[in-house]
Amino acid sequence: MSKHHPANRLAGETSPYLLQHAHNPVDWYPWGPEALEKARDEDKPIFLSIGYSACHWCHVMERESFEDERIAALLARDFVSVKVDREERPDLDDIYMKAVQALTGQGGWPMTVFLTPDLEPFYGGTYFPPFSKFGRPGFADVLMQLAEAWKTRRDTVVKQAGRLTEQISREGRHDTGGAIPPDVLDRSLSALESSYDPLWGGFGSAPKFPHPTDLRLMLRHAARTGRDDAWTIVTNTLDRMAHGGIYDQLGGGFHRYSTDEEWLVPHFEKMLYDNALLVPVYVEAFLATGDPLYERVARGCCEWVLREMVTPEGAFASTQDADSEGEEGLFFVWTKDELRAVLGKERAQKAAAWWTVDEGANFEGGTNILWRKHDAAELAKRFRTTPEDLAREMEEARAALFDARRRRVAPDTDDKVLTAWNGLMLSAFGLAAQAFDEPRYLDAARRAADYVLTSMRRDDGRLHATARAGRAKGEGCLDDYAFLIQGLLDLYETDFDERWLREAMALDEVLTGAFEDEEKGGYFTTGTHHERLIARLKSPQDGALPSGNGVQAWNLLRLAMLTGRGGYAQTAERHLLAFGELLGRYPHAFSSLLLAVDFLQTGPREWVVAGAPDDDAAREMLRAVRATFLPQRVVVRATPSTDRELIPLAAGRGESGPAALYLCRNYACELPATDVAASRDLVAQHAARRG
Repeated sequence: MSKHHPANRLAGETSPYLLQHAHNPVDWYPWGPEALEKARDEDKPIFLSIGYSACHWCHVMERESFEDERIAALLARDFVSVKVDREERPDLDDIYMKAVQALTGQGGWPMTVFLTPDLEPFYGGTYFPPFSKFGRPGFADVLMQLAEAWKTRRDTVVKQAGRLTEQISREGRHDTGGAIPPDVLDRSLSALESSYDPLWGGFGSAPKFPHPTDLRLMLRHAARTGRDDAWTIVTNTLDRMAHGGIYDQLGGGFHRYSTDEEWLVPHFEKMLYDNALLVPVYVEAFLATGDPLYERVARGCCEWVLREMVTPEGAFASTQDADSEGEEGLFFVWTKDELRAVLGKERAQKAAAWWTVDEGANFEGGTNILWRKHDAAELAKRFRTTPEDLAREMEEARAALFDARRRRVAPDTDDKVLTAWNGLMLSAFGLAAQAFDEPRYLDAARRAADYVLTSMRRDDGRLHATARAGRAKGEGCLDDYAFLIQGLLDLYETDFDERWLREAMALDEVLTGAFEDEEKGGYFTTGTHHERLIARLKSPQDGALPSGNGVQAWNLLRLAMLTGRGGYAQTAERHLLAFGELLGRYPHAFSSLLLAVDFLQTGPREWVVAGAPDDDAAREMLRAVRATFLPQRVVVRATPSTDRELIPLAAGRGESGPAALYLCRNYACELPATDVAASRDLVAQHAARRG
């Protein structure tokens, strides 16, 4: 970011992305009444630029175009320029991304959209070079052509914008309800199989994204059907990603996506939400298979967050940049000479083979992204050692390389706190704390939950969307509520503090009142109190994030089981039926909704661990439940102090007497297991395992 221009209006914002543009010569406005009124008063179209701080091509367009005095002058003459952080305003991003995709057939960031003063889109794209090259029109030429069209062909432009706006807004009004096909889960499995890459794992072709929600659903498909090929889809994908360049082999955590089909060359930004969504997949895969690789990867993601993504307030930061020192990936890549300088000749030779540096450069400038192409047994034979000894030596090498890398210039971190993404990370830390008996993960989740609930919520119970530098702002959208409720439910099942359950119920009341479509069912992505935009969407399909509608349906089913209030389940089923037609036609696009369907169809189970808080037998019974893949379950801890009105499952249990483990389903409970061995046998009977 250049500092030689006077500060523009973005200097008063908190978003690091907006602040990166605060000294551009462009006369930027943040989205708000001032900019929108100016466009109407001066009868100028709006140039809307949407991106985020970790976006490589956003940085490129900023350097090339938004620092260019000529382009700034064109914008000032003919447009009102508005800059938006997509992470702060996912509602705007969702609407105008649909416009760009309709106009061009593809989307991405930076997103470049031109709007009428009534906010209706008429032209859009993603990255534009400043002048025509690479088959792309130059941004300066685009500005001049659009300005001319606005002056001379206004009627045509406005009509096109109106048609596109109607197309977008129709989505939220369309009735998509219907019966959910009884075979919808099998059809989902078939759809995922058809897009699976049997060689390198994952779904689709390059660029390849992790698809964590699809993988969680696939785990349930595998457990439900018992099919080896379904299990292989999950394990091959998780193995390939864990060994690929998309996973930071030294510091843990996943990069955004792979540019190739082999998971080798990533787009190097690290997003909190990607890791928050992948941790539960690896945790559940570990529980289902016992493979220690999956525990290591899940822990690696959690450790990266604890080490680099916790804000001073105890919440979780949003992203880390793809670039450092102006180059994408520079922080993460290595040469053979650099390995030797850190490890010495002999160990560097092994490390070069271990991380596939000895087969030629795989990235720009003769450098290497570290990845695991060969297994330990194969390499151990080459170096005349055992796989165990080689793995131990390479762990020492990893620690040494990681320490050396910390002396490099690190990518910037966007330290704003997003309610939705923090909710996802609460779930990740909660599930990891349960599976690995790791108190540090629970402590981190508690601190973040407390911050969001106390500092990012209004007096009337509504959530803010974002906070930074002591300022919480923005109206929470559906994802903020749904993801936070999910995180609080997972946190409750981790420490059984009833506060989290009560907070989840209170947030559901706000969500229901502000977001529910009482006529057709489902939830809108924006609430009744939200700024009026050109469309009010529902967006039930999954994207980079799971659908808020799907997550909330699962939340309601869990709330019904935990509290005994059947109204939650009835609401969940009504909202699932609101998307029945879509689920039947496109089962591959709605995995988060199908997680809720799977929860219902497979038959949820309630596990009640009864006994005093300090009872060792009760703790062992709880550990048996947590060490097992039981995807359709809720867990309650019944102690003498449990509020039995809030949690009816605890009634008559845990007030006195020895520890016991109860399994309840279909409104009835079996006779309890009253010793640790019997409890382990009971859990094992219901385990969803491979093999």
